[in-house]
Amino acid sequence: MRWLERIAAAALLALAPIACAAEPPFLQWSEVRTYPHDEQAFTQGLFWLDGRLYESTGLEGRSTIREVALADGRVVRSVALPSDLFGEGIVNWGSEIVSITWRSGIGFRWDRASFARRAEWRYPGEGWGLTQDGTHIIMSDGTPELRFLDPRTLAEVRRIRVTSEGQPLFDLNELEYVRGEILANVWRTNLIARIDPATGNVTGWIDLSPLADRARAAGRSDVLNGIAWDARHERLFVTGKNWPMLFELKLER
Repeated sequence: MRWLERIAAAALLALAPIACAAEPPFLQWSEVRTYPHDEQAFTQGLFWLDGRLYESTGLEGRSTIREVALADGRVVRSVALPSDLFGEGIVNWGSEIVSITWRSGIGFRWDRASFARRAEWRYPGEGWGLTQDGTHIIMSDGTPELRFLDPRTLAEVRRIRVTSEGQPLFDLNELEYVRGEILANVWRTNLIARIDPATGNVTGWIDLSPLADRARAAGRSDVLNGIAWDARHERLFVTGKNWPMLFELKLER
């Protein structure tokens, strides 16, 4: 019977790598409501705070930070970035909004109440998306690495390398911190990766292909980009660059 035991053991060893490499699951979601969204907004960042929706837009000469009325997509107030800069992600910290730009290595601190520019800061490499976990500001730069920054100095504290099924995941874009994990738009896809902030492992996916198809059918639109989380009511808001609509979703637990 010893040969049977050896065959069984070999079979288990052969199956073990397959089990470890199992594809992360897809999180189910349901659409709650659809809102108008400015089709001229090349959306780069999005967050929800105290009943208000904040958005950043990109492209040189068109980059803004704005407060947007959820119900009708109207721009309540806005501030323009210098015309030579390509705006990227934004995040709230205290009374401020922190923003980054694409390839210039220049970021800004803005007063959230008045949109007055308070300070400028610098960082190496590109700037893509921003979020925060209550302790650090988290930044993406288009690579598989996410930077954790000290919110006071904006100095880098540490990094994690994001991997899916053991492979590095590139093109991490707009970020949002939701229920203890980092959500990241993956540029040029309809997918949002769910990332363990301790390990960088992708624990699951959110596939928003049906929403992207509807946005394209409704008019000119670009890629999925823009995630905002209303923690109080557990609502996820998503949109895309030049999308004519913004969606409110409910995520399964």
